[in-house]
Amino acid sequence: MAMANGEIPENANEHCPGPQSESAGKSDACQGCPNQEVCATTPKGPDPDLVAIAERMATVKHKILVLSGKGGVGKSTFSAQLSFALAAKDFQVGLLDIDICGPSIPKMLGLEGQDIHQSNLGWSPVYVESNLGVMSIGFMLPDPNEAVIWRGPRKNGLIKQFLKDVYWGELDFLVVDAPPGTSDEHISIVQFLQATGIDGAIIVTTPQQVSLIDVRKEVSFCKKVGVPVLGVVENMSGLCQPLTDFKFLRMTETGEHTDVTGKVIEYMREKAPEMLDVIAANEVFDSSGGGAAKMCMEMGVPFLGKVPLDPQLCKAAEEGKSCFTEQKCGVSAPALKNIIEKLMANYWHEEMSVEQ
Repeated sequence: MAMANGEIPENANEHCPGPQSESAGKSDACQGCPNQEVCATTPKGPDPDLVAIAERMATVKHKILVLSGKGGVGKSTFSAQLSFALAAKDFQVGLLDIDICGPSIPKMLGLEGQDIHQSNLGWSPVYVESNLGVMSIGFMLPDPNEAVIWRGPRKNGLIKQFLKDVYWGELDFLVVDAPPGTSDEHISIVQFLQATGIDGAIIVTTPQQVSLIDVRKEVSFCKKVGVPVLGVVENMSGLCQPLTDFKFLRMTETGEHTDVTGKVIEYMREKAPEMLDVIAANEVFDSSGGGAAKMCMEMGVPFLGKVPLDPQLCKAAEEGKSCFTEQKCGVSAPALKNIIEKLMANYWHEEMSVEQ
């Protein structure tokens, strides 16, 4: 892909004039370079697709990337709930899933089995509500169990289509859910959107060092490609749930478990009814290293807050529902709401004044 981007390939000769140069593949410095023939024959000038993307994106006010260093930290859950929350504020919202190999967004928005429709304006997103449209490769797979085994250029081509051919219409926010890491998809989305501007990236992590090590790389990636870091979210920050939602077990000497939940709840009801309102919390991941807050301080990026590991939020994601509507996510919904309000106040306060 480097050739088409105008970037100098890593295996180029020392005094490479650059693939977009008129002398590409023809100058003395090109002799013996493995890219010489390709450079000489590649069309020069700006990529016409980038012009088409800029035209499509001209009607999108704010573009947000949601990134993570590691997989499985709840990035898609955060993207989905951020989109639900923005749509609930009556903004026009698009959610673009560019995780080509592991698209989770269709399930997390309750859209499994939906198809993409085409019109004379382009591909139509699949709508959860009239103001929340979604696009994902998950809508294009004939068999959801089929693996997507694509090399970089083909993935990049699909991401380009999602930006160029999808009729998003007028949007206040486009939330882009990216795969973990810093690979082809990330380079592509930044490159394709750069002309029309990216508000920045929200990076999701869990509290332990194993995750934070890779988040540092993600922050470094953003700085290198010129994408502002809007902030870091520490997800799964301790298990939090009402004591009465726990299952209580007694372990026998042979290691078998006996369920004593009914007895324990009954005992609490009789002897200590005030315990029935208590929320129990436990550090699931080791945060003795200071967690995301300390890392943010060291790297000079904003810390947005912590979201506890809430079984009810996991259930909402599995069912493709918003965690803000039924008051079931009593532990995680307020934490997510505070993070989203902080983002609105820090970066999109002009939208808040319009909303009010």
